[in-house]
Amino acid sequence: MPGIVGIIGATSPKENRASLDIMVKRMVHEPFHTSGMYVNEPLGLWAGWVCHVGSFSDCLPVWNEKKDICLIFSGENFADQTEIESLKVSGHRFDSETANYLVHLYEEKGIAFLERLNGWFSGILVDLREKKIVLFNDRYGLNRIYYHESAEGFYFASEAKALLNVLPQLRQLDMASLGEFFSCGCALQNRTLFSGILLLPPASRWTFQWSQSAKKEVYFRKEVWENQPLLNEPEYYDKLKATFTRILPRYLRGSQAVGMSLTGGLDSRMIMACAGSPPGTLPCYTFGGPYRDCRDINIARRVAKTCRQPYQVIPVDSQFLAQFPALAERNAYLSDGAMDVTGSVELYVNQRARQIAPIRLTGNYGSEIVRRRVAFKPHVVNEAFYGSEFIRLIRAATATYAEEVKGHKLSFIAFKQMPWHHPSRLSVEQSQVTLRSPFLDNEMASLIYQAPEDLAMSEQPCLCLIEESNPALSRIPGNLGRRYRSIPVVTQARHLYEWFTDKAEYAYDSGMPQKLAWMDHLFGPLHLEWLLLGRHYFYHFRVWYRDELSHYVKDILLDPRTRNRPYLRGANLEGLVRSHVQGKRNFTTEIHKILSCELLQRQLIERDWSST
Repeated sequence: MPGIVGIIGATSPKENRASLDIMVKRMVHEPFHTSGMYVNEPLGLWAGWVCHVGSFSDCLPVWNEKKDICLIFSGENFADQTEIESLKVSGHRFDSETANYLVHLYEEKGIAFLERLNGWFSGILVDLREKKIVLFNDRYGLNRIYYHESAEGFYFASEAKALLNVLPQLRQLDMASLGEFFSCGCALQNRTLFSGILLLPPASRWTFQWSQSAKKEVYFRKEVWENQPLLNEPEYYDKLKATFTRILPRYLRGSQAVGMSLTGGLDSRMIMACAGSPPGTLPCYTFGGPYRDCRDINIARRVAKTCRQPYQVIPVDSQFLAQFPALAERNAYLSDGAMDVTGSVELYVNQRARQIAPIRLTGNYGSEIVRRRVAFKPHVVNEAFYGSEFIRLIRAATATYAEEVKGHKLSFIAFKQMPWHHPSRLSVEQSQVTLRSPFLDNEMASLIYQAPEDLAMSEQPCLCLIEESNPALSRIPGNLGRRYRSIPVVTQARHLYEWFTDKAEYAYDSGMPQKLAWMDHLFGPLHLEWLLLGRHYFYHFRVWYRDELSHYVKDILLDPRTRNRPYLRGANLEGLVRSHVQGKRNFTTEIHKILSCELLQRQLIERDWSST
């Protein structure tokens, strides 16, 4: 995916230059990825970057007029046009559609310019006047920076594989982090799945100067938002409406085409209601499954039609299943093993989304930020398939999570869930498209901290905003049948029906109770999936592992390499696989985790890097 790489340290300039070249090449994954390098040996810096052709960062490196300040920037910044224009008034000349103006913002504001940045980003600032290097990232830590410190130097990269390629001693799993992956779905506390590799914390500003230890600071603290006074309900709603409508145009600007990833949820509909895009200018699409048009598609099609925008469905169908082995392996590689195999779906659909538009506008993170939805937590793990020491680590992950979740709920979501849980999927998506969401805008997030308690988790402000901005959209029921103005009996009945079919689909798919799995096996010839699946979800791995993907599952999980992993009870794997593919038991979650971890081993730990 797009990002930065680098080495800071004075030892072995020739080796550092060779390593940098390898690190940059390791992050170029697509023909539409472009790259470059900047080396400053006197400062002890070897840096590089990868970005999408034509993107906000496709202008690197950025220099000021005097050529004494250099900026390498990955990601985007969503600034007010007035701030950009003020730089021109001060005499600076730049292309305002790219990251060119950011170096001039530093000239005017100093290092405090970081506090004014608004988006998901990381970067390297080189100030030749002060002979310093500043490594930084966004305040949520969504634009990940992996790093390794040693006596030889400070190595960093947006993708762990760039470090693994040049530092072979790091090619081993951190078992505590792996236990957290099996329990929580991700490593916690800014650790990674690899021993000796950590994540730059959110809002980092790390300064490096010759012969001095790195100065590790943060430029933003969550208490700034936490300590704001709460608003009353009318004040909050008025500010929500004013803020959202003011910031949204920032996310529709730019020289590249924007496509809208539209679902049946409130968040993407809020965008459509307030965007005001002229008819035919905002192409919309929804991801769909193989059985029928799901609820998201039925709603999104009506929303797009009401807004007079083009619309299409990107299906996850037999073509995806045929490509699954390659997609699963590439997903493990692109995400540095952090995204489980369901990321293969994200890779497939976002490849097709790019054909519509290189920028994907989405309602992602709306429910997390606006309605404080915690998106990950520890899961009960079937301990029959894991070694005793590894079970201890899985249990320890639950205790670690319990400590981390304490405190302000929204701060846990914004500054722990965001950097630990969400970047795995985001890394796969952003390898193909540039993802944008207005719900993580600095102004928006700051305001949400001021929500009165009664509205902190309520859908009502969002429904009201849609009603006032586009009344026609508010009349379209949501994905659980809700709407702004309820119709007595009808709305409740629709909600109950949608709720029941949603729960039924989950129960038949990945949530199939073990006690009922034998019945599915018994009625297998009837292919009940054609009756029960596809109403709310567009991928269905329990059934796919049982049927179309069964040969691949058996090939990987019953391979001696897999069975001999020290954290697994290999002797029990055969029973897991056989009973699932026969439809007698449901081990979807276990297959997800074990298959994902095995692909991580093969793609990143045991890979022959010299041949790629």
